[in-house]
Amino acid sequence: MPESVQEPTYKRVMLKISGEALMGPQGYGLHPPTVERIANEVKSVRDMGVEICMVIGGGNIFRGLAGSAQGMERTTADYMGMLATVMNALAMQSSLEEIGVFTRVISAIRMDEVAEPYIRRRAVRHLEKKRVCIFAAGTGNPYFTTDTAATLRANEMACEAIFKGTKVDGVYDKDPMKHDDAKRYDTVTYDEVLAKHLNVMDASAIALARDNRKPIIVFSLDEPGGFRGILSGQGTYTKVQD
Repeated sequence: MPESVQEPTYKRVMLKISGEALMGPQGYGLHPPTVERIANEVKSVRDMGVEICMVIGGGNIFRGLAGSAQGMERTTADYMGMLATVMNALAMQSSLEEIGVFTRVISAIRMDEVAEPYIRRRAVRHLEKKRVCIFAAGTGNPYFTTDTAATLRANEMACEAIFKGTKVDGVYDKDPMKHDDAKRYDTVTYDEVLAKHLNVMDASAIALARDNRKPIIVFSLDEPGGFRGILSGQGTYTKVQD
C-alpha cells in the first residue's frame, strides 16, 4: 500500500510519555524492545516532516513523590527523580540514533558530559534541523512534575500540541481497566478535566496548557502506528481543549 501523502495535522509537537511506558512487561527499569518500538513510532512521525520534542518521566526507575512518602526529604527525592528522567532520555536517544534519527538530550540540570544544557534558542535550532529534542530533568526544580515540564517546554518551543501517550486510547470518565461501562470522551475542556479530576495531567500542567491554549491529545502508546495515525487525521484519541 503506498504511503499517505496527507499533510500532518501539526508541524511541531511535544510527545509526553511516562517512564513506566519504557518498562514493557517488566515491573521496573528499561525494556530495550519496548524502547526500540517507541523509537520507531517517533521515527515514523519524524519522517512525515513533523518536528518532535519529547519529555519522558522517570517512574520506572525512581519517583520523587513515592520516595517522599516513604520518609525521604522531598527535595532530595525529586532531584533523584530528575536524574531518572535523564537515564530514560539517554536510552531513548540511543534507540533513535540506532535507526538514523539525530537526537539531542537537553537537561534542565547541567551535566555537560552526557547532555546539553537547556538553552531555548539552541533547542529551537535543533528542531529546525529536524533533530528530535528530548528534554530531561524536568524543569530543574523540585515540586514540579514531568507533566508540567512537558507543558512548559511545549510552550517555550512553540509546539502546536501536546501528545500524551498512555496505556488507554483517550480520557475516560472512570478507569476503563476496572470498569466495563467507562465512557471515552472525544473532546473535553481543560476546566472539565480539573473539575472532574480526570486523570490526564496534574493540575499545574492542565492550567498552563489552558492559559496558553495548547491542545492535549491523549492516545494509546500501545497502539502500533497510533502516533502517526493521529497526525494523519485518523485513530482514536481524546482532545483536551477550550
